[in-house]
Amino acid sequence: MNLITLYKKYREVISYLFFGVATTLVNWVIYAVTIKIWPGRLTLCNTLAWLGAVIFAYVVNKVIVFQSKESSFKAVLRELALFFGTRGITGLVEIFLPVLLYRLGMDQQILGIEGFLSKVIVSILIIVSNFFFGKFLVFKK
Repeated sequence: MNLITLYKKYREVISYLFFGVATTLVNWVIYAVTIKIWPGRLTLCNTLAWLGAVIFAYVVNKVIVFQSKESSFKAVLRELALFFGTRGITGLVEIFLPVLLYRLGMDQQILGIEGFLSKVIVSILIIVSNFFFGKFLVFKK
């Protein structure tokens, strides 16, 4: 099996992972810029970074990853609501689950970072969850 065949077979997953990295970079850049503008306003800057990243992720997931052809106002509004809703849910899981896992004993260090194992496990869960939410709920064919 050559690379083109593999890409065609796994195009959604490959593009989802690629644009997931890009979404993370968007988040970091917005955070870096806004924290320079409003030093010490971590909650505000994190919120703006999350919002910008989710908007970016919605666009690339709709257009490139899942190639949604929905264009009516009602359909796009539905997609937006579901996308932001599911990202909001997984965002809360990403905030609180590592703390719970850490308190339940998953406090092992990775690369010298305390509790990083719980963060890594939750990140994997969030990535997989967001993919399935996008594919089977938000942008379902």
